[in-house]
Amino acid sequence: MSQPKVFASQADLEEKKVSFAQLSEHAWAYTAEGDPNTGIVIGDDAVLVADTQATPAMAQDVIRRIREVTDKPVKYVVLTHYHAVRVLGASAYQAQQILASQDTYDLINERGEQDKASEIGRFPRLFSNVETVPPGMTWPTMTFTGKMTLWMGKLEVQLLQLGRGHTKGDTVVWLPQERTLLSGDLVEFDATPYAGDAYFNDWPKTLENIAALKPKALVPGRGPALVGEDRVREGLASTGGFVADVRASVQAGVVAGKDLNAVYKETFARLKPKYGHWVIFDHCMPFDVTRAYDEATGHVDPRIWTAERDIEMWNALEA
Repeated sequence: MSQPKVFASQADLEEKKVSFAQLSEHAWAYTAEGDPNTGIVIGDDAVLVADTQATPAMAQDVIRRIREVTDKPVKYVVLTHYHAVRVLGASAYQAQQILASQDTYDLINERGEQDKASEIGRFPRLFSNVETVPPGMTWPTMTFTGKMTLWMGKLEVQLLQLGRGHTKGDTVVWLPQERTLLSGDLVEFDATPYAGDAYFNDWPKTLENIAALKPKALVPGRGPALVGEDRVREGLASTGGFVADVRASVQAGVVAGKDLNAVYKETFARLKPKYGHWVIFDHCMPFDVTRAYDEATGHVDPRIWTAERDIEMWNALEA
């Protein structure tokens, strides 16, 4: 009898090499071999940081890199979505404003505490020095719906909701003058999209809306920065392909009357040859298939993941 897999990414202890690269005149990418990325915009008078890292201690390395290229103050922190691994480092930047969509604010209010406990339990390495996180939730100080425009001197920065995908609150940061985009987890590259809070039916259209902007450079949620229109298209296509393949496999199983366990095993086996080399494939698949199964069986909105539900689901599918 085979041994059950270690839960989620609890056994992932390998530190990743960080890169900090300039993508356009005002945009930079902090990437770490498939760990969560941070996007940086350096305007005429201030800095914007999109996605903060998981703890204030980890955010200090982002700040150190920023200070190597500018002494301008960090005025804005943007939360592209509500997940703890993206927001809990916010306090380190001492920003004037923490910006998010109203949908993201609502998700923090509804399920932020449960998500925080769930994520820390799944992937402890990504929450290094978790004791540096202030008590309570990280709250936006300003929210928007649909679109918000910031002027950082003469640089126009747009915060856009282009549709639901990774979550219902997804926000991208768009520099129209430079056609550079910070996508959050709507786009991944060589990394498996986490889809436990996803809208599989909506995500492909949202990716089409990103493509319609014709970005020349893109910072994905995970994976290397994408520079050049061909590379950006490749990133959008690979993310869209994974989402479509999970959805199609799960829907076929549901139509055939199969239960979640059978659908999971079939979908994992079907997708492993194509995507198994991507970062955190084994980690994400139980969550992704469970959410896709829920959506295909009438749960329009994602159910709340708790630390207890995580373990129950993992044991049911991976034991």
